[in-house]
Amino acid sequence: MTDDDIRSGVIDCIRRIAPEVEPGELARERPLRDQVDLDSMDWLNVIVGFHQRFGVDIPESDYAKLVSLDAIVAYLGARLGQPPG
Repeated sequence: MTDDDIRSGVIDCIRRIAPEVEPGELARERPLRDQVDLDSMDWLNVIVGFHQRFGVDIPESDYAKLVSLDAIVAYLGARLGQPPG
């Protein structure tokens, strides 16, 4: 799975909770919750979506690492055993 595949899956998970999100308008390095109006319950549902989509267990202690689109892609890629980059 490439970074682009992961990014596409992440955006799909976000759009399931916030369908108004325009993927092309998301800045990859900016905090997602600043760009997308998600409350804490919606954000938790997005994280659950990552688990379901990618089969990756995400411990609560790692939630703070999932800030930007790039950070999420890197985190999931590492958990999927993908080399960085």
